[in-house]
Amino acid sequence: MTEYLLPSLLNLIEPLNIFLMIVGLTGGIIIGALPGLSATMGVALMVPVTFSMDPISGLIMLGAIYAGAIYGGANSAILIRTPGTPSSVATTFDGWPLCLSGRADKGLYASLLSSAFGGIVGAVFLLCMAAPLARFALNFGGPENFWLCIFGLSTIAVMSMDNMGKGLVSGAIGILFSTIGMDPNTGTVRFTFGIYELVQGVSVIPCMIGLFSFSQVLVLIGSRREYVAVYRPQKGAFWEVGRYLVTKCKTILARSSIIGTLVGMLPGAGGEIASIIAYNESKRWSKKPEMYGTGCIEGVAASESSNNAVIGGSLIPMLTLGIPGSAVAAVILGCLMAHGITPGFKIFTTSGELTYTFIFSQFAANLLMIPVGFLLCSVMAKLLNIKLTFVAVGIVVLSYIGAYAIGNSYMDLWIVVVFGFIGFFGGRWGWDTGAMALGVILGPMIEENLGKCFDLSVATEGGLFQVMTEGYTNKILIIALLLSLATPFLLKWRNAKNKKETEHA
Repeated sequence: MTEYLLPSLLNLIEPLNIFLMIVGLTGGIIIGALPGLSATMGVALMVPVTFSMDPISGLIMLGAIYAGAIYGGANSAILIRTPGTPSSVATTFDGWPLCLSGRADKGLYASLLSSAFGGIVGAVFLLCMAAPLARFALNFGGPENFWLCIFGLSTIAVMSMDNMGKGLVSGAIGILFSTIGMDPNTGTVRFTFGIYELVQGVSVIPCMIGLFSFSQVLVLIGSRREYVAVYRPQKGAFWEVGRYLVTKCKTILARSSIIGTLVGMLPGAGGEIASIIAYNESKRWSKKPEMYGTGCIEGVAASESSNNAVIGGSLIPMLTLGIPGSAVAAVILGCLMAHGITPGFKIFTTSGELTYTFIFSQFAANLLMIPVGFLLCSVMAKLLNIKLTFVAVGIVVLSYIGAYAIGNSYMDLWIVVVFGFIGFFGGRWGWDTGAMALGVILGPMIEENLGKCFDLSVATEGGLFQVMTEGYTNKILIIALLLSLATPFLLKWRNAKNKKETEHA
């Protein structure tokens, strides 16, 4: 690495490359903040532009768009309870209550600084531990991915401690919706009711837009408020949040960033799983778990640091093995190959200058994200000063544009409407829309990986049980799953014990 260090840093400080990073970050943040316009879409749209560029400059710009878009989803999640990207779903749990309580600026700054921290941690792992982590990722097959998804689903128990029954029912309803369409293992069409457009199933992003965006419009209109929320900007809020994160959230940021990096390495997992798991672990180990969901900075920090750390994690198997860890990494992989660069362990020697410049650009992009995001935060926060009717119309228009742009299908528009009403009435009945969203996201992954386990069991003497439990990775995940399921009961026991001690005192 040392022989490429100086050339990589010289490439990084070229004025053109710095300009491309700033443009990429700005565009990515805006794309991420708009419901339905995902990081994958933003990066894919700019790939043809890179064909006329130097490969180094093109990759720097794509990496900046990736980082900006993942962070950008938090802005709409906090300001209008509409996650701009699926990985920001967990950010709404505490970001929106912060906004309602007049502390939107603190939520925005917490997400910005946490995202930058998580992105830098992911880049550190990418730089220093790419090879061993890539080999670790190869251990994950059907059984390991199945247990990981089940572990992610078990977080519903912690998310919905106050009403676990409704939380589990909400998650089950989400899984039920995820079974619509073609069976991933047999190819059998099911639950489409003769509607051809449903053969491909319920798309995740239109579903998320409906559950969180369209339903939120209905809630806002029903509230009869003049504005979305009262916005009271505080002087010095940025530095106050920074000090709070440094003094109170060090462990949360470190743990969540490591979780995000590890989950990001696994093909098909992604930021939505990482952020949910990180949020759950943060709540599980907190001395005050009851504060989560009421507007605490810790919840925002856990979600945002993890989903941005996913970026570095997803690039590890892409660069070292040619196996992308996310849809965006797959697009970047295609861009590399279009430029005649073949990923693999040899890329660090045959194209060392390009590879290390790209890795170092991830550090620079996350550092630049702080001033760029700071300026955009103040602009986006002014959304709260616009009258509610205009905001509602804008959300609906952007939701429809984003949903239609994904697959150019009118069915996606109907999915937005249907899930919008499900989210609206479900919220009134006490359903957990976060748990439902998690079921929709994880359902297909669970089913597909369970099918792989059945296929492997045919060729194994020990049958399905051996396939599901052999290997240290499976055993660790099973233990983690059992601990996750036991957590609500342990927390209730601890709270009851603390209450008794307080009463006796």
